Amino acid sequence: MKIEIWSDVICPFCYIGKRRLEAAIAQFPEAERLEIEWKSFQLDPDLKVSGHQSPYQYLAERKGFSYEQSVAMHQNVTEMAAGEGLNYDFEHAVVANSFDAHRLLHLAKRYGRGDEVEESLFSAYFTEGKNIADPAVLTAIGLNAGLDEAEIKQVLETDRYAREVHADVHEAQQIGVRGVPFFVFDRKYAISGAQPMEAFLQTLETSFGEWQQQNPGKLNISEGPSCSTDGECE
Repeated sequence: MKIEIWSDVICPFCYIGKRRLEAAIAQFPEAERLEIEWKSFQLDPDLKVSGHQSPYQYLAERKGFSYEQSVAMHQNVTEMAAGEGLNYDFEHAVVANSFDAHRLLHLAKRYGRGDEVEESLFSAYFTEGKNIADPAVLTAIGLNAGLDEAEIKQVLETDRYAREVHADVHEAQQIGVRGVPFFVFDRKYAISGAQPMEAFLQTLETSFGEWQQQNPGKLNISEGPSCSTDGECE
């Protein structure tokens, strides 16, 4: 069963939501029959890398908050992330446009490395203080995931996968996504936001139960005379 996740690399709740979904999957007995697909979403498509603007300043200016309010909000998110084993470091985070990171993600998805690259992108931004718009950073992430260096370079030096990123964003708008993270289970159920692990597990159980009825893992076999590979006929 497919789980599609619309997410942005610079969204703090997206990383938290990823951990909570993973916790639910760890308790789900049919986890090997789940397929995770990451979808692109940009909270601020026009964001520029200034090199000196902190996340506190960025949020305050974008939302019209005071600097102190922004710091308090980031502290609350940091505490929430810590509850999921994540160490957010907003003091060193580099505010950056995520478009190229999403294009790298699409390359990774082609080779079944989407979840691995998504994790590395989140870690780079929230815990490692790296510029996720820097081609060198993206190249290193791609190489660590086993992607081909020449292909990574070709993606970053052209507009390859730009159409796919825009298509994901458009699809999100079509199905009513207004914020991320947004989790879609078998195109029947959805969870908006980083809800508690129990919400993910309950939705997993419900959606998988319905999906399994349409996609049984074992066939109901009517037995009759046959021959087996060991030469027995009966």
